[in-house]
Amino acid sequence: MPNYNGVWSISTQYQYAADWPSPPQRGIMGGGRTSAGATNVIQFINITTLGNASDFGDRTVTQARPSALSSATRGVFVGGQTGNTIDYITIASTGNATDFGDTTNNTYGGGSVSNGTRGVTHTATGSVDNTLEYITIASTGNASDFGNLTVARYVSDKACNSTTRGCIAGGVAAAHGSDVIDYITTASTGNATDFGNLSVGRSQGGGGGNSVRGVFGGGENAAQADVNTIDYITIASTGNATDFGDMLAANSGTIGALSGKTRLVFCGGSTGSRTDVMQYVTISSTGNSVDFGDLLAADNGVSTCGVSDAHGGIA
Repeated sequence: MPNYNGVWSISTQYQYAADWPSPPQRGIMGGGRTSAGATNVIQFINITTLGNASDFGDRTVTQARPSALSSATRGVFVGGQTGNTIDYITIASTGNATDFGDTTNNTYGGGSVSNGTRGVTHTATGSVDNTLEYITIASTGNASDFGNLTVARYVSDKACNSTTRGCIAGGVAAAHGSDVIDYITTASTGNATDFGNLSVGRSQGGGGGNSVRGVFGGGENAAQADVNTIDYITIASTGNATDFGDMLAANSGTIGALSGKTRLVFCGGSTGSRTDVMQYVTISSTGNSVDFGDLLAADNGVSTCGVSDAHGGIA
């Protein structure tokens, strides 16, 4: 950020705050599953520009399908398919993650939401579970009980958040391809409330958004077929999701999703085999996704809800 004299750099000065360039919006993914197996690699992008991901550092553990959440300064990776470790990074820097604490259960791709102060994660052990746990992002320590989802499920819930509300959608419940969307008031504790339904029931896929709109893309439907559907909700309301457009290809696996103020980037997944493709949509519009760049490697297990310093829970 510029200093109080409006100086962005030594050579450039700005008389008014409106003249200042917008700071970068950084998105970060941690962990995943490549052709070599589960990984601890953390990688990052600038959400506002197109291009390939760059190396950030490593998680303290090797895990596929972790969840993730963040404040404007700190990113937190929560568990994974076979573990319950929470670790954190400083978003503006690069380097390895530091241990934060533990959740009660593995996350197994559970959705995470945050309001910049508190993070809430759906934890599950690889079978249906409705447990929600929370942490205070600026501190360290083990997660605490928050409440329960309306429907027990697992495998890559999609999630989005505003500064007051978090929404968790889809997953595997009694069968593949749940269409249930739940919401919570992030600053409180208590059980989730029914929001509505996805336009297509699905597990896996990815989700994110800004403070107004949540967007969900891809996944695996009740017939366990890959889908390319993108749909959206207005977070402050309730009701069923509305069609947004399509992804570049039918895409399941665990898709990372990184949200900035205006753009959502879907990262990796599976389009018949693991893919390294990143693609984006403009959150406030509708339409099909557009190519963004490539991950460091083809990956179908990156953070289901990625870390960002500019997502809807911070705006």
